[in-house]
Amino acid sequence: MGAVQLILGLVAVAVSIVAWSMFVRTILGFVKTIKLGQPDPTRNGPFVPRMKTMVAEFAAHTRMVKFRHVGWAHWLVMWGFLIGSAALFEAYGEVFVPTWGWPVLDHWSVWHLLMEVLGVGTIVGGLWLAVIRQRNHPRRADRLSRFQGSNMWQAYFVETVVVFEGIGILGVRAAKSAMGAHEVPTWAAFVSNPVGELLPASPNLVSALAFIKLMGAMVWVYVVAKYMTMGVAWHRFSAFFNIYFKREADGGVALGAMKPMMSGGKPLDFEEADPEKDVFGAGKVEDFSWKGWLDFTTCTECGRCQSQCPAWNTGKPLSPKLVITQLRDHAYAKAPYLLAGGKRDMMGEEIGLTGDNPHAGIDVLALAESERPLIGGPEENGVIDPEVLWSCTTCGACVEQCPVDIEHVDHIVDMRRYQVLIESNFPSELGGMFKNLENKGNPWGQNAKDRLAWTEELDFEVPVFDGELAAETEYLFWVGCAGAFEDRAKKTTRAVAELLHTAGVNYVVLGSEETCTGDPARRAGNEFLFQMLAQQNVEVINSVFEGREASKRKVVVTCAHCFNTIANEYPALGGKYEVVHHTQLLNKLVRERRLVPVAPVAEDVTYHDPCYLGRHNKVYEAPRELVSASGAKLREMPRHADRSMCCGAGGARMWMEERIGKRINVDRVDEALGTAPTKIATGCPFCRVMLTDGVTARQSDGLAAESVEVVDVAQLILAAVKRGQPEPADTPTDQTSTGTPLPDEDKSPTAGN
Repeated sequence: MGAVQLILGLVAVAVSIVAWSMFVRTILGFVKTIKLGQPDPTRNGPFVPRMKTMVAEFAAHTRMVKFRHVGWAHWLVMWGFLIGSAALFEAYGEVFVPTWGWPVLDHWSVWHLLMEVLGVGTIVGGLWLAVIRQRNHPRRADRLSRFQGSNMWQAYFVETVVVFEGIGILGVRAAKSAMGAHEVPTWAAFVSNPVGELLPASPNLVSALAFIKLMGAMVWVYVVAKYMTMGVAWHRFSAFFNIYFKREADGGVALGAMKPMMSGGKPLDFEEADPEKDVFGAGKVEDFSWKGWLDFTTCTECGRCQSQCPAWNTGKPLSPKLVITQLRDHAYAKAPYLLAGGKRDMMGEEIGLTGDNPHAGIDVLALAESERPLIGGPEENGVIDPEVLWSCTTCGACVEQCPVDIEHVDHIVDMRRYQVLIESNFPSELGGMFKNLENKGNPWGQNAKDRLAWTEELDFEVPVFDGELAAETEYLFWVGCAGAFEDRAKKTTRAVAELLHTAGVNYVVLGSEETCTGDPARRAGNEFLFQMLAQQNVEVINSVFEGREASKRKVVVTCAHCFNTIANEYPALGGKYEVVHHTQLLNKLVRERRLVPVAPVAEDVTYHDPCYLGRHNKVYEAPRELVSASGAKLREMPRHADRSMCCGAGGARMWMEERIGKRINVDRVDEALGTAPTKIATGCPFCRVMLTDGVTARQSDGLAAESVEVVDVAQLILAAVKRGQPEPADTPTDQTSTGTPLPDEDKSPTAGN
């Protein structure tokens, strides 16, 4: 060991002690800060399935590869960081002893090959990620950049260090090769051996390069230790935990059922709840669970959620990414106040800090942050603007695309819950909807006696439940509010009833006994109203199936929102049924030849995936197979399957006006018209209403042919099953299709990845 080695080694150790001490202190700070969130015992297990999910998601990058042009590069960088850490710590020995290497491993050629591949892979991956960031820079107009609003300098810093460390791995290895520190065959050192031939055989060079490599890493450690909100760096550590503790233990994303209202780690009981003690949604950042705080910490600011958000893409102020980063910045700025015991009551008065000088020792910025309302406009200095909060359609595109399993929709709905239940502060249009649900049992305020009006045009009798379910009755046909009252949706209801009648399926409807499932109330934040409606429905449906075993309690639903609610949310209230969407049942009947298409629908059809049927419940194949079975030619929109664009109706947005930006339904219709269809098919009455309104708007603008119409998939198959249907209108000759038929491999739930 020479003087150079001794000096460089001691400096490296001294700098490292400082940097690593800061790093460990920051880690401990993270743990203390995240524990400020509310308890959530639902995340504790089971261990094996959660661990399997975590290993699969990080090792195989199962979610990251949804953006294929990014996934491979990030995979290289990730493994370069994890396994390449061995090269980093090896550098401590190489500074002092240039020929030093890991015992056993240093004599294994495969190990050297792995280090070589990691060095090259890290450089290539890091450079490619920087290129992607440049190509999608926020300088791009019209919100085309998913990085708009992201901290670009932090990302470039991380990518620079990544490339620097990759070069460092190969540089040190090449210098060691030059001095013959180890005999490694060229196949295992395909870069360092050739480069080593160009370098002088100098132990000082090895030590110097190892020192530089270490200092580059220590700069990274020092910087990230200073910035707790640097998600683009910290996700390397927190993502493992965030994935493991995701809401669904089976590995599914946080879609489908809405997260129940929790207080103190238990589901909130409205009969015993006390607003002074219990947590009603999220009115302050500390009302989020510790998993929420972990979500905020883990956000990488990659903007995938933002790029898929229908609100963001139509000029609304909502960006799922920015919601999370704003909550993160607020949470960590307020944390010193909370850690000191600070707490405010519902009126904003301090009740946690006492004494003559209660604010002593607390950062003044933390005190200022503690006074900010969680929800409020610019004049109130709120963290989240109300326009942002109420722009969400709960479509789940953000959750579906997030590579680190952040649960955006749950957090947004929790904030809505507080605004509705405690503040009574929500868009005025929702007031009428809530009143209609409470008094009339449907959002339109129609009379329950009119729930069977849709049957009047049918030439057969629709069986209505009369208090006793016949043994041969197989299904309860849940019509839904839209299917019973909305004129366009009634056509779907009649089509399904006629097809079930034709196929000889025994079913009953509830008629006036049916009421809203509560979906719009729950997504709008009115959990109390949802519970009231849901419990009433569960009681009615259970009485229908009284005496039947669970496997024979079958419900068929035409509304995607009713389908999701009954299938995924009613079980928690004692309503466990086998729920199928009408497209699934009709597809089954076609396969069984109980429905035989005899008059092909010779038209070009594009299919719109309802969010609550597709993304939330992974039903992609059945409706597409029905479109094909009808004889129509299916043409996919660019955004389809799990990347389908929302129609704009979810999250109770159907009852709220769009006053900002382009209308979401018009944007979706424009995309549909790009395939030059004669019909736009869907499988949800909400979608049908929104898309029909969009088509009408475009027809009035002269941008859509008068012959284009929106139909339910059931209507297509009914036209194919029945003979003597009128010939469909011809596609105008000036419309040229830009879509492509759906390949077989894209009929899976992963289509569009």
